Amino acid sequence: MDFRLTPRQADLKRTARELTETLTAYETDCEENNGLTAQDHAAIRDAVLASGLQAVNMPREWGGAGLTILEQAIVQEELGQLTGALWDTVWRPANALRFCTPAQRARYLEPVIRGERRDCYAVTEPGAGSDPQNLATTATRTADGWTLNGEKWFVTVGDHADFMIVLAAAGPDREPTLFLVDKDTPGIEMTRVPRFMHTFVYEHPEFTFTEVHVPGDAVLGDVGKGYDITRSWFTEERLMIAARTTGAAERALRLARDWAVERRQFGSPIADFQLVQGMLADCAVDIAVNRAYAHQVAWEVDEGTVDRKTLHAKAAIAKLAASEAAGRVIDRCVQIFGGRGYDRSYPVERLYRELRVDRIWEGTSEIQRLIIAGELVKRGTGVLQLPTAS
Repeated sequence: MDFRLTPRQADLKRTARELTETLTAYETDCEENNGLTAQDHAAIRDAVLASGLQAVNMPREWGGAGLTILEQAIVQEELGQLTGALWDTVWRPANALRFCTPAQRARYLEPVIRGERRDCYAVTEPGAGSDPQNLATTATRTADGWTLNGEKWFVTVGDHADFMIVLAAAGPDREPTLFLVDKDTPGIEMTRVPRFMHTFVYEHPEFTFTEVHVPGDAVLGDVGKGYDITRSWFTEERLMIAARTTGAAERALRLARDWAVERRQFGSPIADFQLVQGMLADCAVDIAVNRAYAHQVAWEVDEGTVDRKTLHAKAAIAKLAASEAAGRVIDRCVQIFGGRGYDRSYPVERLYRELRVDRIWEGTSEIQRLIIAGELVKRGTGVLQLPTAS
């Protein structure tokens, strides 16, 4: 096995690092103002488009960067070092948009790839969080389309997006179905914008849908395919969370190491103290192990030789392990910084707040454990095995 980055992968990593350095300049403004100005968003969009890293998960023939899953993970590791979730300005359109018809692609996906539109995914509801099958939002057939009624919470980027991918129970059989819905459609109301413990460059609003009419061609994929499409998105997104949290943990360790070398107490750098050394070493272990596994699973996805259910469980392992390891890393790094680690002007403090959500969204740590255990119970320990070359 060759774990070296190829020249192409090294170039992508370098490009992503340069873009990360550009976006780092916006971190303080994002934190102090709870977001960025329209002018800043426009400047960031231009920088992202110029980097070639917009829509890395979409095929080249549609205008995307066409990166493999491993290449995407390498990019996300670099971007994950940003605070304020500025990594999210380097837009990866929802994977569900791959299921667009040609007409839908021209109207929705291609403008997103060009940086002209922005999508958001409306799945979670007051009574349907980790269990999306408990849908209350409904879609009722009409003579010329569908009528949506319901409520969605935690619609990340819902403040900035101009169209939504809405999961609803369609028809009398309550078939889970995705709909493409322009946000300015009558009957859609953004009812609340919660303030969360992290500072996010975009918000996570709550929406209500009251007699929202959409045409028949608003269905994304087929009627009843909403869960299947969403599950495919979860597998890749969980791998990207593993990559981003690993990158965030690496930045935290780098900052804590430099602080420990420079900060003097009792006449010595605190890096000379064994308890501090132990924390630094434990951080390095958490980062190294989780990077290797996330890369492995991303490579397995690209190879296409592992079945979908096994990959789903392996992505759950990667997400669970990396997000919890990053939590441990940032906790240690805040401790190393002492009182300054509690100061919002320091990146370690911001990362401490921001990394917490990675154990919740796209499936909680508890849900990841259930997925992994289910695979073990049903099919044995194959989830632990490496694929064999043909």
